Amino acid sequence: MTLRLTDEEADALRRQAQLEDRSMQDVARQAIREYVEVHSRAELLDRVLDSELPRYAEALERLGQ
Repeated sequence: MTLRLTDEEADALRRQAQLEDRSMQDVARQAIREYVEVHSRAELLDRVLDSELPRYAEALERLGQ
């Protein structure tokens, strides 16, 4: 895989890597892992809410009154 970054993105990644005393690759890989984890959780939560929320719609409506 080849990741093409703009000059600004590459500079930001380089600065972050230097701040953390890590390689640019390590910083990028961690960022990807965190992104996938967060978005996977959000997608799962959305699916659960879509399937379960209608089941409790009446009760939620009453609680809102």
